[in-house]
Order: sequence, then structure tokens, then C-alpha cells
Amino acid sequence: MFDTAIAGSLPKPSWLAEPEKLWPEWRSGGAELDRAKTDATLLWLKIQEDAGLDIVGDGEQSRQHFVHGFLARVEGIDFEHKVKMGIRNNRYDAMVPQVVGPLRLGGRVHATEARLARAHTGQRLKFTLPGPMTIVDTVADRFYGEGKESRIKLAFAFAELLNQEARALEADGVDIVQFDEPAFNVYMADAAEWGVAALERAAEGLTCKTAVHICYGYGIKANIDWKAGLGGEWRQYEQVFPALAKSRIDQVSLECFHSHVPPDLMRLLEGKDVMVGVIDVASDTVETPEEIAETIGKVLRFVPKERFIACTNCGLAPMRREVAEAKLAALGKGAALARQRFA
Repeated sequence: MFDTAIAGSLPKPSWLAEPEKLWPEWRSGGAELDRAKTDATLLWLKIQEDAGLDIVGDGEQSRQHFVHGFLARVEGIDFEHKVKMGIRNNRYDAMVPQVVGPLRLGGRVHATEARLARAHTGQRLKFTLPGPMTIVDTVADRFYGEGKESRIKLAFAFAELLNQEARALEADGVDIVQFDEPAFNVYMADAAEWGVAALERAAEGLTCKTAVHICYGYGIKANIDWKAGLGGEWRQYEQVFPALAKSRIDQVSLECFHSHVPPDLMRLLEGKDVMVGVIDVASDTVETPEEIAETIGKVLRFVPKERFIACTNCGLAPMRREVAEAKLAALGKGAALARQRFA
């Protein structure tokens, strides 16, 4: 009861990449970089286990960014000529690769890190992939064309590739494949109309648990400023949750603690496991076990105990490593306190 997990990313150690950056530069290259990625992955697996987390992940230590890490192995993507583009409805600018031809995988994408993690932990293993709609929002398309129908076509093309990698990850021993879709909270009508269908295509045929993560973004200034203008109630989830409730996706990861999301919206996810964010990724203040247990208690009015998973609001990639470690430890202790209190 009250399993614990992280949303996905964790800070990269300063010897691996530039710290506290969303798109960090690697500190080395070649075989030395490969070894550093391995070391960082093993380090974070141990930290998660020491914190008492029930579901662990690789912390995305081998990926520069959660979207572009997948795209690096996709043919038809041009990384040599990145362009500046506004993403998440122009919330902030990013240098993004371009789609310049038909899309196909050039081989396995995440086999090395998935197999490494599986070989070094006995805990349930979650592996994250970007969702189709969020990929479309993080690339510049020069091939599929303008307009809504072209965006849908592009999303389903990515969904096909994601499905190929997700099936391979399942064969690698991954217990949960999670697709990250922050774009669902930006383009809500499109998410309900075709985004969930593209997500289901990405997860088609999987027999392991499937999940989707929908949040209000990393703890970076652009996201914090955006959230400050959303008003006293954040009801973005209300538009997409009904479509997700009808979908074949097993789990939904969402933002809760220190947000203005009305917790009663979680009732719309009846029948799903709900990964509830009880850790704020936009603050360096470390939550107390009491705060975490209190958040869990409030949410239990809307999510059955057996469906509840305590999680982080989003990835912790841009955070200072020591803060992230302390927050993971607090997550484990807070869930243990909640088990004593609400079991």
C-alpha cells in the first residue's frame, strides 16, 4: 500500500553533465561518457533503493533531454541544423531538431540503460519515454506539412516508433513503461480529441503496466511564471482525464502538492492507478514526512488506497543533487508514515 516512485528524471552529477540545466552539455565523450552514464545510473538506483522507493528508474542519466534522448536514434531527424522554436504554446524557446524525412528507428534506443537498470535492482522498474504529442511539440517539422491533420499524422508516426521501443523495453524486463505528456496540459482539446489515441497507439500490445505522466512542467522559471498566471484553480486536467479514464493506459501520474489542482478531479480517473505528486519539484525546500503523509491523507478522499502511488510532481533533472536526494528520502519516510496512519 502507498507504493513510492519518481516521475522520471533525476539530476545529473556534475562529473557527468552541467548541473541544474534542462539541456546540459556532457562533460566528456566516447567511452568515457558511456562509463560516466553507467556510473550515474547505478548511483541513482542505489539512492532510490536507500530511500525506500518501491518503483525505481534510471533517472534518465543517459539522455540529455527527455524528448531529444529518444529522437537521437530516429532516422528522418536532423540534429545538425537545430532551430529556435517556441514550445508548450510558446511558453519558452528551445533549440530543437527538425523532421526532414520519413521517420524510422535506426535500432534500439534505450536497451543499454534499461538492461543495466534491470540487472542491478530487484525493485519494480519503470522506464520513461516521451509521448507522441509532446514530441510533436518539441521538434520543428519540415516534412509532414502544416496544419492540424499533419500534426496528427506526425504524432502517430512517432507513436509507431515509440511502440517498437516500448515492446523491446518490456522484453528487457521493464515492469512499467511510462509516456511523458506535459503537452496534454497545454493543448487540452487536442489531447482529448487525438492525443490520447496516439498515446494508446504507442502503448499498443504491451502486457506490462503502462502509464502517462501529465504535469505543469519542470521547476524552471518559465514554468513557474506560467503557473503563476493560471489563477486560483488549475482545471486543465478536467478536459483530458475522462478520455484517459476510457483508455487502456493503466496509470496516470499527476501534479498535486503545492499546486492549485482541485484534488476532486482525481475522481475522474476511476479505475486507474494514480501516481500523485507529493513532492514539489519547483522548490528547494524539502518536504517533511508529516507534510507528505498529510497530502496522502487528503487525496485518499478521491483515490482508493489500493490505487494510490506516492510520486514526485515532475522530474527532478534541473534540481541540485543534494536537494533531490533529500526529497527522495522524505518521500520514502512520508509514505511509511502514511502506511502507519491510513492502512
